[in-house]
Amino acid sequence: MTKSSPPPVVRAFTLIEVLVVMAIILGLAAILIPSLNSALESAKATKDLSNLRQIGALMQAYLNDKDGILPVITLAPGIGTNLSPVIYPKYVATKKVFQSPFDKRTASEGDNAPVSYGINVNMYAASPGIAGNTVRIVSPSSTILMAPNYNGNPAVGASWTGVATAVPNLAAGGGPLMTTGTQRSGQKINALFCDLHVETMVFGPNGSPAAGSFKDTSTDPLGLKHWDPTK
Repeated sequence: MTKSSPPPVVRAFTLIEVLVVMAIILGLAAILIPSLNSALESAKATKDLSNLRQIGALMQAYLNDKDGILPVITLAPGIGTNLSPVIYPKYVATKKVFQSPFDKRTASEGDNAPVSYGINVNMYAASPGIAGNTVRIVSPSSTILMAPNYNGNPAVGASWTGVATAVPNLAAGGGPLMTTGTQRSGQKINALFCDLHVETMVFGPNGSPAAGSFKDTSTDPLGLKHWDPTK
């Protein structure tokens, strides 16, 4: 008589083994998630710099045609519409380049398309300023032309208010409403200078002077110079 083999024994994981595996997974997640977040922020910062470079090239093409006179973008048509061209659509085919990756609003090609960057308000002022004539800029390599423009914390979608038909000018030093930078835990921000180079700058809140800071402070001569095209 042939004897049948005993059924195989199915070994289950013990509670201790399950807990060890879970601890390993949680430990790996704790290591990888900050690295992933850092990589995502670096990608956004790189895209932001790329947008500013492209905008610089577009602005230069516009200024070449307009004898160095800046467009007034605070009022309609702003950066331009199909019916009222300004920078768009003559110099660029899409409005998406005007939206920073840090600006979480829904992308659009309409008149209410998000615009995340503003022009240094002193470019339009008569004093201190150049009344819109970029030929009068004294130090193009040290004067900010454009940068991200928002109110409060850039991580909050409602902080961004610029749209294609009405783009607020960028207050000198970012103004009192820009409370934190766009990257590096609010410590850094990108800017486009009048010579068309882009730079990642220290974002120093008012009252905390730092050489080269984005904020405009009375005790920071270099910071003041960044915003004054007559210096």
